[in-house]
Amino acid sequence: MTEPATPDRYVNHSVFTDPGAYAALIGGLPLDIAALCRTLQGLLIHEAWIERQGLDPAAFSGQSRATLPVARRLEQLLTIAPRPLSIARPGASRALATCRDFSLMMCAVLRHHGVPARIRCGFGRYFTGHPYHDHWVCEYWARDQQRWVLVDAELDELHRSLLKFDFDPADVPRTEFITGIEAWQRCRSGTIDPAQLGHGPTTGLFFARVNLARDLLALAGVETSAWDTWRAAGEPHRALDEAALSLCDGLAQGGEEGAIEIAPSLAAPPWQ
Repeated sequence: MTEPATPDRYVNHSVFTDPGAYAALIGGLPLDIAALCRTLQGLLIHEAWIERQGLDPAAFSGQSRATLPVARRLEQLLTIAPRPLSIARPGASRALATCRDFSLMMCAVLRHHGVPARIRCGFGRYFTGHPYHDHWVCEYWARDQQRWVLVDAELDELHRSLLKFDFDPADVPRTEFITGIEAWQRCRSGTIDPAQLGHGPTTGLFFARVNLARDLLALAGVETSAWDTWRAAGEPHRALDEAALSLCDGLAQGGEEGAIEIAPSLAAPPWQ
């Protein structure tokens, strides 16, 4: 993977990672990556894992799975329980979240400490349902190693027990998570069967295009977008003609370096 020439541009907060008035709350959180993952697991609970955690979904009925800016997430956590973020909360006192929320919180803390970080949209190979499952992770620049390191803050010991993965979530191997850019390129080269990737019943090149767009937008600091409404796309819009395929090939070829310039053209998906 080609590394961006200036990783330090990812030290700056986006609208979604900026903690705003709650910056002091995350300032005291550990910078050790593994410890920070455990801390976030004590604050958030993935909406798909509530029952597997032995909890009643009704306890979270007043919450939404919608991705929140970090400032609003911190406000929500204090509303639920006004206690230090470093103290793990009982399951029912955690905030309902998705993989993107775990990644945004990780990204926000790292940026607060001056560490270049960004979130990536792509596909994890360690879930059930699809060989390549729609997923979001955080990525930070390890200066001592001169490389981007993938972190999946969602993966706790229950995940390890049930999913049987054998890697460190604080340093996810590149074989276990592929970015939206990489997924599109591999689908088009024939390395990956597009039918193997997706979310629920939605698979194929249509979903590869969705995550290509979302990955590029996230690299440009737009971590949520109109592409998150992919569920609303009807069948006529899920078929990609040669023009759409060629356009996506060009977007993927521009890669990480071209993401900021490409982002304005991805403001809304073509089915809107």
